[in-house]
Amino acid sequence: MFADRAKIIIRSGKGGDGHVSFRRELYVPNGGPDGGDGGRGGDVIFEVDEGQNTLGEYRHKRKFKAQDGQEGGKKRCHGADGSDIVLKVPEGTVIMEAQSRKVIADMSGENRRQIVLKGGRGGKGNQHYATATMQVPKYAQPGQPAQELEVLLELKVIADVGLVGFPNVGKSTFLSRVTNAQPKIANYHFTTLSPNLGVVDTENGGFVIADIPGLIEGASEGVGLGHEFLRHIERTRVLVHIVDAASTEGRDPVDDIRKINHELEAYNPEIASRPQIIAANKIDCIFDENDNPVERLKKEFEPQGIKVYPISAVTGQGLKELLYGIKALLNEVPAERIVFEQEFFPEDALVTENLPYTISVDEEDRSVFVVEGPKIEKMLGYTNLDSEKGFAFFQRFLKESGILEELEEAGIQEGDTVRMYGFDFDYYK
Repeated sequence: MFADRAKIIIRSGKGGDGHVSFRRELYVPNGGPDGGDGGRGGDVIFEVDEGQNTLGEYRHKRKFKAQDGQEGGKKRCHGADGSDIVLKVPEGTVIMEAQSRKVIADMSGENRRQIVLKGGRGGKGNQHYATATMQVPKYAQPGQPAQELEVLLELKVIADVGLVGFPNVGKSTFLSRVTNAQPKIANYHFTTLSPNLGVVDTENGGFVIADIPGLIEGASEGVGLGHEFLRHIERTRVLVHIVDAASTEGRDPVDDIRKINHELEAYNPEIASRPQIIAANKIDCIFDENDNPVERLKKEFEPQGIKVYPISAVTGQGLKELLYGIKALLNEVPAERIVFEQEFFPEDALVTENLPYTISVDEEDRSVFVVEGPKIEKMLGYTNLDSEKGFAFFQRFLKESGILEELEEAGIQEGDTVRMYGFDFDYYK
């Protein structure tokens, strides 16, 4: 069974806890704290594997977990970092958050490897908390918690041209004639159960064709097999409608094109507006010269800018002209690959969980506002404030979580200080 969709649960590694210990050696009367730091938790990484073309290995295993970081040890020993887990996927896989279906990563184009969930930071050992007044700290920092997320993997094949049309109109036969692909061909509906890819070589350059399994009326609403594969059209730059011009199954070819366009429009209007070509197939079976369906197709669709090419996939008639026409149309369309932009940021979603926090005014200095609580701890654990991107996220977090609004209600003024677990920031509107 062709697997182009999978739903899995991924979990990064928890950071190792910091250690509490003290030097207890002979002749070292004032050894002091020597608890080591915990190790970093492992990341969840997705990587493109050129040798894969389905998501089959994710059909029977649902949970994937990176290794936790090790706890710190005595004598300032640092805990071992947890191992990352690398999940291999075929090129063209889109990783989405399962509930909202927002894109986390598109594994295509230049994006060959991406960290989707970061492991928790290791906690600091008690050696870091010794001060002149607290020389025997009996506490250490716990490691940051792991991140867990349910994601939907969808494979959207990468091809320049998408072949669409009703079942049994000759798409697979056409693909087998013009490429090196060897699709299964038989005289019954839904012979093709998975998208087939083939490479066409012409004198003007090559391109990739994807044979999308037969659409039928109602496909965008889940009827037939077509709806399972509509997603594979999303990356194509040009659509080729293959239609049974000879009406060997009793359908009207003009009506077929209208119905297919209606399904594309219902699925995604942007796809329906892409450049199209009509391949009027099975002309070797047309025997009524007085009622030529190819002329009817041309009269109906060429005024709309959609060229009609009469072909016979079986005999090879007209195939060369059609391929040149497809290549010419591709040359007019921008060559950039369609890559889906990131819409869902796991760090943002996991940090903005409904965790508590408090805002208070420092009793000794009324211009200092202290913000603390699990929500703040979690945010600081996942955010690198030294980086530009991390600080931008920090500012967005304060605004979107309502903390800035609450600070203003508490009476904060420009130039006052906001203190968060050892970090001091000046407040300016």
